[in-house]
Amino acid sequence: MDLQLTSAQSDLRDLARTWVDREVVPFAAQWDRDESVDPAIVGKLGALGFLGLGIDEQYGGSGGDALDYCLLLEELGRGDSAVRGIVSVSLGLVAKSIAAYGTEEQKHRFLPPLCTGEQLGCFALTEPGTGSDAANLIARAARDGSDWIIDGTKIFITNGTWADVALVFARTGGSGPKGVTAFLVPTDAPGFGRTEIKGKLGLRGQATAELVLDRVRIPDASRLGAEGQGFRIAMAALDKGRMGVAAGCVGLARACLEAAVRYAGEREQFGKPIAGYQLVQELLADIAVETDAARLLAWRTADLVDRGEPFGTAASMAKLFASEAAVKAANNAIQVFGGYGYIDEYPVAKYLRDARVLTLYEGTTQIQKLLIGRALTGVNAIV
Repeated sequence: MDLQLTSAQSDLRDLARTWVDREVVPFAAQWDRDESVDPAIVGKLGALGFLGLGIDEQYGGSGGDALDYCLLLEELGRGDSAVRGIVSVSLGLVAKSIAAYGTEEQKHRFLPPLCTGEQLGCFALTEPGTGSDAANLIARAARDGSDWIIDGTKIFITNGTWADVALVFARTGGSGPKGVTAFLVPTDAPGFGRTEIKGKLGLRGQATAELVLDRVRIPDASRLGAEGQGFRIAMAALDKGRMGVAAGCVGLARACLEAAVRYAGEREQFGKPIAGYQLVQELLADIAVETDAARLLAWRTADLVDRGEPFGTAASMAKLFASEAAVKAANNAIQVFGGYGYIDEYPVAKYLRDARVLTLYEGTTQIQKLLIGRALTGVNAIV
């Protein structure tokens, strides 16, 4: 793997960095207080092609590869993890699943508006009783002639109240993963209800929702992939999603480092800037090393994806390390800021609140360790 970015990749990174500094960073604290990102951000993301990165141009996308995607998500994660989540889900989980498994009719119908930001997608897998145990989800889809009728509840769904289309996973057969099928469900369908979840610890600006599907009727043409293929589609999406979350964690950790270095150079104690004290430098050094290591793990995963090689274990390693590194980076940054780090006049308290959930969604830290351990030993752990 050549770690030197091409000129096109450098241009993409610089474009994303400049845009984030202008359109995200100045507003992130207020969005957090308001518990709502400005919805206009979606159109702005679409106008620059950020919501179509990695999607073929024939379907309205802007092309690009997995490393391009990581570069974008790092910059978005640096600006506001809530904004990064909009892209991770609508593009990374929904649009890319349609691109991989959809029919030509589905690709031409759904991908162009998702790529422009005219529409958003949400990924409806988690249920109140099944998070890590997604193979045993209980939402059901029953055939009714040439249609399907879906009933069930989904929880903690990013973009849930904003989305125009939901990628819903429901049980169409027996127990376990082989009984799950994926469906593309318009959120304005009769019987589709959604309620935003407020009062979150972090990612407060992100629209996170509970979805209730009460006899939602959709045609068989809305089924994504084959009947019984849904769990495989979900896991494939989450494997790549973990790479994206890792890249976003790198951005968040970078934001912690930049804020802490800047503050350490300005804040004086005992007659000199605290940047001159060895234990403060240790805090900064730990953030810097783990941020770089996390980036390399994310980039290694992207390289495997782009070369068409197996990448699931690498994605789990990247997500595990990067999410835990983001939490430690935010903790260290608060320590550098001292008491000022505990109030929202400065950004590091928000970084810690946002970082904490990154060890939970798209596979908890513990699930990543199980996946890595299984790959190393070939043995399923006892749970």
